[in-house]
Amino acid sequence: MDFSAALQKIAIFLPGFLLAVVFHEVAHGLMALKFGDETAKHEGRLTLNPAAHFDSVGSLLVPMVLFVTTGFLFGWAKPVPVNPMRFKKFREGMFWVSFAGPLTNFILAILSALICALLLVFVDPSFYLFEPFVKMLTFSASINMALGIFNLIPLPPLDGSKMVQAFLDYNQSRKFEELGRYSFFILIALMMTGGLSYIFTPGQVLINKLLYFFIYLFGQA
Repeated sequence: MDFSAALQKIAIFLPGFLLAVVFHEVAHGLMALKFGDETAKHEGRLTLNPAAHFDSVGSLLVPMVLFVTTGFLFGWAKPVPVNPMRFKKFREGMFWVSFAGPLTNFILAILSALICALLLVFVDPSFYLFEPFVKMLTFSASINMALGIFNLIPLPPLDGSKMVQAFLDYNQSRKFEELGRYSFFILIALMMTGGLSYIFTPGQVLINKLLYFFIYLFGQA
């Protein structure tokens, strides 16, 4: 990949990527705070400053490797610390704190598609930043949808597994956590066999249909 083209692509991808991973973690922390756990607040993690959520593997190494090998940017931020023992309502808190991250990504995906549609309908394509903004918003919609779906996979330590654990008793929960020893290998197998694409594709189809719907809606206004 040409160095100049790579820099342009990073400039297009980076805003949506940071938006997705930072808001995801802050959402966990804010929901935990609502249920009585102030751990994230005390550790300064309820901030939108990307530096506070930087993870050397998920925010740098994995995104770089994926970008070089596939031309796509994907990763995660440092998990926000949560202490479920401090929740006012344990099971309810466990479920909603875990779901808050993916839910925020889905909302951001919809908002990105909405703003992209507004841009496509009401902004003159001759505007010099028209194309970069459209690409940024399109990628933002895609990465947020993908991150939200990925985290709903019920494999420890992903958010989906904690949502499942909210409905299990102590012994069932401990047994379920043992699945975490195989999560990495399961995810690698899904990636190598194309299984992840079957998981991500419905979300991408949905976001494309939403974009077309918004364009149609605003075009009729």
